[in-house]
Amino acid sequence: MSEDHFNLSMRKFLKSVGVTSQQKIEEAIRQLGEDQHPKSVTVKVHLTSNEIGLSHEVIGEIELP
Repeated sequence: MSEDHFNLSMRKFLKSVGVTSQQKIEEAIRQLGEDQHPKSVTVKVHLTSNEIGLSHEVIGEIELP
């Protein structure tokens, strides 16, 4: 596999993760209703791949409107 193909494949995967994650977070916040949601939420993503022995966790905070 060429480096260009690898980068394209990686970007496609990361775009899918970003888009679907944002949709799920927004959906969960909408279900709470405006008067019920907190000022911010902590979110965690766990990235794994058995093939390459990868286990990585990212934790962040998102401020809500």
